[in-house]
Amino acid sequence: MNNNTPFTQSISLEDLGIENAKIHYQLSANELHEITIASGQGMETSTGALAINTGEYTGRSPQDRFIVKDSITENQVWWGNVNIPFEPKAFDALYNKVTTYLSNKEIFVRDSYVCADPNYRLNVRVVTETAWANLFCYNMFLRPGQEELANFKNDWTVLCVPSFMAHPAVDGTRQSNFAILDFTKKIALIGGTGYTGEMKKGIFSALNFILPVDKNTLPMHCSANVGNEGDTAIFFGLSGTGKTTLSADPNRKLIGDDEHGWTNENTVFNFEGGCYAKVINLTEENEPDIFRAIKKGAILENVVFKEGTNEVDYSDVSITQNTRVSYPIEHIDNIQPGSIGKNPKNIFFLTADAYGILPPISRLTPGQAAYHFISGYTAKVAGTEAGVTEPQPNFSACFGAPFMPLHPTRYAEMLSKKTKDANVKVWLINTGWTGGPYGTGSRMKLKYTRAMITAALNGELDTVEYKDHAVFGIAIPQSCPDVPSEILDPRNTWEDKDLYDKKAIELGQKFQSNFAKFEEFANAEIMAGAPKA
Repeated sequence: MNNNTPFTQSISLEDLGIENAKIHYQLSANELHEITIASGQGMETSTGALAINTGEYTGRSPQDRFIVKDSITENQVWWGNVNIPFEPKAFDALYNKVTTYLSNKEIFVRDSYVCADPNYRLNVRVVTETAWANLFCYNMFLRPGQEELANFKNDWTVLCVPSFMAHPAVDGTRQSNFAILDFTKKIALIGGTGYTGEMKKGIFSALNFILPVDKNTLPMHCSANVGNEGDTAIFFGLSGTGKTTLSADPNRKLIGDDEHGWTNENTVFNFEGGCYAKVINLTEENEPDIFRAIKKGAILENVVFKEGTNEVDYSDVSITQNTRVSYPIEHIDNIQPGSIGKNPKNIFFLTADAYGILPPISRLTPGQAAYHFISGYTAKVAGTEAGVTEPQPNFSACFGAPFMPLHPTRYAEMLSKKTKDANVKVWLINTGWTGGPYGTGSRMKLKYTRAMITAALNGELDTVEYKDHAVFGIAIPQSCPDVPSEILDPRNTWEDKDLYDKKAIELGQKFQSNFAKFEEFANAEIMAGAPKA
């Protein structure tokens, strides 16, 4: 549906328990943009994008994300501090409070879907309290045409009500904000937070249960693109590792930047209809596709303007380091039609190693691939969070633990089988530090990382000599086109080689300590992929 297409159909939400609400249904992107500005909830930037502030929460709140524990989830979900159980009766009571709260109010409703492959499509109805949150869903979910809306039947429902505050002692939440998934009622209930990513990640979490359990399809927190020869590349990585940046390749078509499924038919499909990128220190030179996508229809979150103007200062992190933009994928010029790729040939695990230990590129065996996938390693650097004064390891299973309801080894076993069946090469890419840790060394140059990935994609690393890392055992290429050979082995870039060896062992031990909780579920091949610290 076009940005400017008016939609006149009216709907009722009484089936959700919302009565007498003034419903704005399926408004166009332009209408939502204008309503946000007219209400004083946003400003238009110099490029035509909408800038809004999400309020107290400028990121997700993982400790306040719950899953209802019932007959569907009880024996499937990996319960713990990531997947926190919530009682069905408590959910029902809280849900009724939220729908009563929304009754008689002005609200925005959008029907959309996720999963670009029609065989896996999931229809989603989103009810939001603000126009800009509805515009976010227009951008991020897939957009049905008018003929599809005529017979639309929602499979899942998202209710997002930032101004509704829970009472923890009564409602069973940890604090006033919450994001709760109910797989029986097929509802994502979000309150007390205006951070739009909770809606996106709520549906992602639901798919991370539904696809492997019901569809035998691997859900992935990854970006993906496809080359001119039809070969698909998959990029896993946590926030800040370059997942969005590196998949936006002028020589390859973008399938999607964050969430995908890998089917039994050996195809990869995007879950979403848009991109949600970090914009901290964004420049046109370094990230031209993202920079140019920030135009009318895009939403910038928690950015700051240059004084006296409506021009964004992307270096200003006075509100948050997690400044973001959402936009429809069509804002990117070079995209894969239909958002489906075939024939995956290369997988890249991205890490920003702030210790400066891991090689900028290395090839993994199937066992190492499974081990590093379950580990999901990157490192936080000083200053990114309160109390972080030196590099700290950040392990997030499957490169997306907060969104994975099942045990990580279930996803890892699916990945391992698919990579073997399709003869996929798996690479570990360090976009972090070289020549020493953060504060001593320097960040790996983006042009070198791009050159290494291009060489891997083109098969130029298939015939070069390799050398195994002394601690991690991963295979380091000894040469790579357009990359200085001396930076390929990180030990060479350190002045103090003995200190490098000591710190490499220490990082290997951090991997081992983190993996201890998975060992009883991991097979011998996976355990053989562990570092020898």
